[in-house]
Amino acid sequence: MMIYSLLADAVGLVHAAFVQCVAAGLLVILLGAGLGWGWVRNFWFRTGHLLAIGVVVAQALLGVLCPLTTLEKRLRIAAGDATYPGSFVAYWAHRLIFYDAPTWVFTVCYCLFGAVVLATLLLWPPRLPWRKAPDAGG
Repeated sequence: MMIYSLLADAVGLVHAAFVQCVAAGLLVILLGAGLGWGWVRNFWFRTGHLLAIGVVVAQALLGVLCPLTTLEKRLRIAAGDATYPGSFVAYWAHRLIFYDAPTWVFTVCYCLFGAVVLATLLLWPPRLPWRKAPDAGG
């Protein structure tokens, strides 16, 4: 049963890393746009970031619990460990900042976050990889 507990911990770490990448990605995009960091306009980085938050927003709007949360809970049950109520993000938000809110509050936050990500695509669009770079020779 210990293997299930280890797998549940691994899923929890992957989940936390995903959340951090999405949150830090937006912060880096905003900082990079203000500081002129060209790499934050990388098409693949920006597309991956948009897809990541897009999945979160779609799940929230459809009322679907995150598959990582579901997998972690099933592994914890198989290990005989205690599980937590609700979603991964809601649980850890409560644990980290002692903020308890209904599910719709998180849905609104996800949607607003997604809207900001979309806004960054309009304000600081990514460079398209298939477009030829301007000739430097003039």
